[in-house]
Amino acid sequence: MPEIEREQSAQRFLDLIKRSRRGKFKLYLGMAAGVGKTYRMLQEAHALRRNGIDVRIGYVETHGRTETEALTGGLPLIPRRKIFYKGKELEEMDIQSVLNLHPEVVIVDELAHTNVEGSKNAKRWQDVLDLLNAGINVISALNIQHLESLNDDVRSITGIEVRERVPDSVLREADEVINIDLSAEELIQRLREGKIYAPEKVELALRQFFQPEYILQLRELALHEAASHVGRKVEAEIPKSAAGRHERMLACISSNADTARHVIRKTARLASYYNARWWVLYVQTPAENPDKIPLAVQRHLHNNLQLALESGATIIRMESHSISEVILDKAMELNITTLCIGKPHFNLGRIILNTGVFNRLLKTLGGRDIDIIILS
Repeated sequence: MPEIEREQSAQRFLDLIKRSRRGKFKLYLGMAAGVGKTYRMLQEAHALRRNGIDVRIGYVETHGRTETEALTGGLPLIPRRKIFYKGKELEEMDIQSVLNLHPEVVIVDELAHTNVEGSKNAKRWQDVLDLLNAGINVISALNIQHLESLNDDVRSITGIEVRERVPDSVLREADEVINIDLSAEELIQRLREGKIYAPEKVELALRQFFQPEYILQLRELALHEAASHVGRKVEAEIPKSAAGRHERMLACISSNADTARHVIRKTARLASYYNARWWVLYVQTPAENPDKIPLAVQRHLHNNLQLALESGATIIRMESHSISEVILDKAMELNITTLCIGKPHFNLGRIILNTGVFNRLLKTLGGRDIDIIILS
């Protein structure tokens, strides 16, 4: 058995062992605030408690909604940790208390939340992973606009840059994803009735995020993601035909911050859709030695590689004079089925100079049944 196959076989077995020990993860997914994710989580918590399950609230954000607040009654609440930050007293989930109490199930709202500086983890989704790894079952909630790989799509739909984001790899950890769906009309009616935000915030929300055309497109994204999750579970749990093609994707990035980030997010979406393993390749040429490029460029490169890692990719960094040679070598070595690259910004002279290299790349990869996707 080749070395790479032995490594993959061992990794699969290790993953099975880890999964048998970890907690189960259920995620309520919605297209926007106010669809009822927290309400449904609390309803489920009461049902579990009636069946003798030790379920507790680790963190719930009711946003002052009367119906939601009423459902917190009768459920044991793990006290929050108080933190003084910039002269204010703030509250965060006390992850250490949750770990110490070790309930069978814990409710953790607002998965995309950024923790106060000084917390154990920077993000709440990292807290959830710690709880799962400790064998605690978690029920959580997320709005679709916070999914990392959809950031560009959400910005193009709404014109709003969503700052708090969750890597796609976290969503793939979920054992069950439940989409809470409402029509745009129902959601806007809930907003007008004051069931989502305080009255003074309603008109601003209607002018910004809660426009019917925005909601419809976000609804489509949420429905598609929930359906894709079911497809991934079917692929993972039902034996595949030996003749089937198992996708393995390689995203090739440069130090160009915006292009690299776009390629990573789009490849993450593709990998998620096909339930594929994927790698991100960065080839450092002599022109991109750390002493030859600005610190800002180095920082953006580091951030993009970190984004790829959090999104579930394996990172490959190489040094070479020839990017195309490294791409070919890695594509062959890793049995890549799909190569993803950014749209090249060549001038005419560079296109002519690189035609031979590009043709060779196409010919070699085409001969190995490798698809090439150029992401605009």
